[in-house]
Amino acid sequence: MSELLARHRAVIPNWVAVYYDEPIEIVSGKGCRVTDAQGRGYLDFFAGILTSMLGYDVPEVRDAVERQLASGVVHTSTLYLIRGQVELAEKIAKLSGIENAKVFFTNSGSEANEVALLAALTARGADQVLAMRGSYHGRTFGTVSVTGNASWKMSSHSPFGTHYLHGTDRQLSPYAQLSDADFIKACVADLRALLAGGIHPADVACLLAEPVQGVGGFTMAPDGLFAAYKEVLDEHGILLISDEVQTGWGRTGEHFWGISAHGVTPDAMTFAKGLGNGFAIGGVVARGDLLDGIRGNSISTFGGNPVATAAANATLDYVLSHDLQRNAAVTGQLIVEGLREAARTSKIAGEVRGKGLMFAVDLVDPATGQPSPPLAAKMLEATRERGLLVGKGGLYGHTLRMAPPLTLSEAEAKEGLGILTDALAAVGAEATA
Repeated sequence: MSELLARHRAVIPNWVAVYYDEPIEIVSGKGCRVTDAQGRGYLDFFAGILTSMLGYDVPEVRDAVERQLASGVVHTSTLYLIRGQVELAEKIAKLSGIENAKVFFTNSGSEANEVALLAALTARGADQVLAMRGSYHGRTFGTVSVTGNASWKMSSHSPFGTHYLHGTDRQLSPYAQLSDADFIKACVADLRALLAGGIHPADVACLLAEPVQGVGGFTMAPDGLFAAYKEVLDEHGILLISDEVQTGWGRTGEHFWGISAHGVTPDAMTFAKGLGNGFAIGGVVARGDLLDGIRGNSISTFGGNPVATAAANATLDYVLSHDLQRNAAVTGQLIVEGLREAARTSKIAGEVRGKGLMFAVDLVDPATGQPSPPLAAKMLEATRERGLLVGKGGLYGHTLRMAPPLTLSEAEAKEGLGILTDALAAVGAEATA
């Protein structure tokens, strides 16, 4: 055990997970590459859980932050006007497509989802929420309550009732053979049955859903499901909130927001992670009447502070001016197609799925085809040994999930794909020996 790991375990709670048998300390980075304390370099396919969206040491972001620091004003709170915050809110409101949108800034995705839930519950005068099976929305009291992944539910206590819908569980036997259209019909019928006999629609505030489930292993509902759900929700005045913490800013390649793949505009969207390219910032963009309707006085001490909004403005401008959405589509397709080709001959690779630079591969037992968390753990080690950092997740902990910086080049995409296919071959040979 390294000296730093021993110190970590002595003072950090044991439920704070770290990757690898021998955890690494990242000490420097440039572009899509990082270096650990031992001097080993890695191509980064996880970007600090999708947060270093432009990669590392980006001059435009660094310069914006340094200009703000040079002013001497690092913090003021929202009791004072913050020009960068207003400018950022104007950009996001316009990009959202939500009519008469307003924006409230937070420090994280968890806090953003709390605000969105508060707005919806207040607007509806309700105490029930709809969510998706397999979902993850944060680690705060309310967001844990609405999370539909038991591995990440740290408490059974809840401030409201939560009811889980179908959408990403196509592997279940009643749905496995259905077409997308028939699966959507089945899901909508289930929602109608729930609202007709399981709960009173007037008691339901909203549906909170990820267009692509992050911790769930980048599982996703078929395009169009949330539009079909919204037709039912609209009949009862129930709101739709899209959790864009991982899918926003063009990461899926095909759209700027993940929910747009469903052809619907939600009542609110939450965001965080990549917007600040590593600086802590999140928020909610929603119909102005929803955010205005939250009762009582409130401020944010740190949310949307001058340094974070300087970084976020520079990051968002970079994403738009460099058309990183298109780059995500091109490089992501290259990797996903390559992984699917490799999976055809691999006995340990299950489903390969993804949109843009948000892709995953399930690891399965070669004898049974069942989810294999141990093989996912071996793949995590094998890719690190070969110089690639990836993430892990899935409902059963058997999925490698990857989301490189949106600045990934085609050469780096091919390099990462080569490491992944080599690791799959090596781990697969060991598993079937």
